[in-house]
Amino acid sequence: MRLLTSTPQGATAYVDADLRATGKILAEAARTLDLSRPIAVMLLAILQLIPDADDPHALVAEVMAGVPSGSYLVISHPASDLAAKEMGEMAKRLNEHMSPASQAMFRTEAQVRRFFDGLDMVEPGLVHMGQWRPGYGVTGRDLPTYCGVARKP
Repeated sequence: MRLLTSTPQGATAYVDADLRATGKILAEAARTLDLSRPIAVMLLAILQLIPDADDPHALVAEVMAGVPSGSYLVISHPASDLAAKEMGEMAKRLNEHMSPASQAMFRTEAQVRRFFDGLDMVEPGLVHMGQWRPGYGVTGRDLPTYCGVARKP
């Protein structure tokens, strides 16, 4: 619980919500964050749990519509087109242990890129995770995952 302790230097809060509840998330976030100033929306290893039937691209667009210009979107997402055979097997094994309502869905580069529509990508763009900041001992082969950061104009 120590991580949820606020101090004069900054506040900490927790929002218990499904990503599909964008209105609730934005309303709860506004209780702690000043949404008149830019923020970072960090969707790390979560979007693969939102099936296409729930339109994850629209959900991300709704969240980004609710934050001011100058805000950033940060995404990491397992890839279906990097180490495709291995990732397909991993998804199958993972989904065997998950409920039908929360099946993991790995996506292609093009599908992940769509999450950034209307935003300005930050260099180096949408890349394999190991290419984001090379030299830290992680390679794209180690993590068949895409990551990217973009700024809302």
